[in-house]
Amino acid sequence: MRKRTNQNINFAIVMRMQGFLLLIEAAFMLLPLAVAWWFDEHTALWAFIYSTLITAGCGSLMAFGIKPRSKSMHKREGLMLTAIIWVFFSLFGMLPYLFSDTFNNVTDAFFETMAGFTTTGSSVIRYVEEIPHGVLFWRSMTQWIGGMGIILFTLAVIPMLNQKGGIALFNAEVTGITHERLRPRVSQTAKDLWLIYIGLTGLLTVLLYMGPMDWFDAICHAMTTTSTGGYSTKNIGLDYWQSPYVFIVVIIFMFIGGISFSIIAATMRGNFKRIKHNNTLRWYCMTSLIITLAIVAYMTYKGFLDTHGDRFIYGAFDTLSAITSTGFSTFDYENSGEFVTVILMVIMFFGGMAGSTSGGAKLDRLIVLLKHTANEFYRVLHSNSVRAVHIDGKPIPNHIVNKVYTFFTVYIIIIMVVALYLTFYGIPVFDAMYTSMSAISNVGIGHGVTGANGSWVALHPGAKWVLALEMMVGRLELFTVLVIFTRSFWKKD
Repeated sequence: MRKRTNQNINFAIVMRMQGFLLLIEAAFMLLPLAVAWWFDEHTALWAFIYSTLITAGCGSLMAFGIKPRSKSMHKREGLMLTAIIWVFFSLFGMLPYLFSDTFNNVTDAFFETMAGFTTTGSSVIRYVEEIPHGVLFWRSMTQWIGGMGIILFTLAVIPMLNQKGGIALFNAEVTGITHERLRPRVSQTAKDLWLIYIGLTGLLTVLLYMGPMDWFDAICHAMTTTSTGGYSTKNIGLDYWQSPYVFIVVIIFMFIGGISFSIIAATMRGNFKRIKHNNTLRWYCMTSLIITLAIVAYMTYKGFLDTHGDRFIYGAFDTLSAITSTGFSTFDYENSGEFVTVILMVIMFFGGMAGSTSGGAKLDRLIVLLKHTANEFYRVLHSNSVRAVHIDGKPIPNHIVNKVYTFFTVYIIIIMVVALYLTFYGIPVFDAMYTSMSAISNVGIGHGVTGANGSWVALHPGAKWVLALEMMVGRLELFTVLVIFTRSFWKKD
C-alpha cells in the first residue's frame, strides 16, 4: 500500500514575501494620501492614513517577524505566493473604501478592489463623481498596479527574488502560452517592462492634459487606459468631455495596450523585424480593423450617428475597448440589436495578444487552435502525415498545443458553471453568460442586469464574491490558481 505524504511547502517564506509585498502596497497608498491632502479631503486623508498604517504594520510583522528556516522558493511556493497575494492585496486595498465610507460593507469594497487589481473594471459604485479625489485616484491606481502585475513589480524592486523563485513567480503571473524574457535575469526583465509601462502612462497623461482634461482626470484615465482597466472619474465616462481628440488618443493607447510588451520593447530598440514577422500582431490588427468596419457598416445601416467619421471613431473605440478588455463604452449597443452585442462578446472572449495588459483567452491561443484544427482536417485525407503547428515560422511543441486545448476547455467550463450559479439568483441565462465571460476575461462590460441599463450593484452578495474570484482566476490565466486545489500540488513528487 502506497503511503501518502504531504508536500513540504515552505509556508514561512511565502508569508514573509507577502509581508514585503504588503509594504509595497502601503507605499503605493501614500500617493492617494497626498492627493486627498492636496484636495483638502479630511475623511479620505484619514482613511488612507489608517489604511497605510494597518497595511504597513501587518506587512512589517510578516516580513520581519517570520524567520523561515530555509529561504528557498521553488515552483510550488511561487504559484502559492502569486495566487494568494492577489487576495491579500485586495483585502488590504479595500480598506480606503471602508474607512472613507465609500462602501458600508466588505462585499462591495472587496469586489471593487478585486475588479481594480485584475483590471476588470466592473464597478459597484453608483455615483462616481461623489467619491473623494483621493479614493478615485486609488481606484485608478489599483488598475495601474494590476495591469502590469503585482509580482512583476516586486521582481523589479526586490532583486533577491531573482535567485529565490523569480522565474517561477514570473511564469505564474505573466500571461501567455510561453513566457518570453527580455533579459537573462528576471529582475531586469521586470524593470524593463515597468519602465516601458511607466513611460506610456506618462506620455498618455501629457496628451490627455493637452486636451480638455485637468491634471487629475488625465492621470487617472492614463492609468486606467494603459492598464486596459476602464475605470473613469465620471459617471458617463469619456462621453463627459465630448471630445473627438480624447477618443482618438485613447483609441491609440488601447490598441497599444493589446500588443505584447516584448514587441513594444523590441520596437523601441529599433528591431522592427518583430513587427513585420509577427503573425499574432497581424491577426490583432486585422481583427480590430474588420470588427470596426463591421460595426461602422451596421451603424450606417441602422442610421446611428450623423457622419461616417463619428461612426468610425465610436466603432473603433468600442471594438478596441472590447478586444483589449479595457471596458470603456460609448455606443449603446444593447439597444441596437444583438449583432453588435454578440460580435463584441466574441472578441471579448479572445482578447488581445499574450504578454499585453489585455485580458481574455488571448489571440495567440486562438491561432494555435485554428492551425492545429486545420492540421487535423489535413490528416483526415493524409492519415500518415506529421504536421506541426508553426507560429512565426517556429514549430510549437505538442505539449504546448495540448495545454492550449486544456486551457480553452477549462475556460469555457468555468464560464458555464459561474453562469449557472448566477441564474440561481434570478439572472437571465444570456445575461449570466455575458457577465461570467466578462469577469473571467477581465473586461467589465455587462449585459442586461449588469449592462448599460442595469448595474453590477444589483447583484446578490453571493454572486459578487464568486465573480470576484472568477476575475482573479481569469487574470492569472486559470492554472496558477486552480492548481492549488489539486491533490498533486500538495503531494511529494
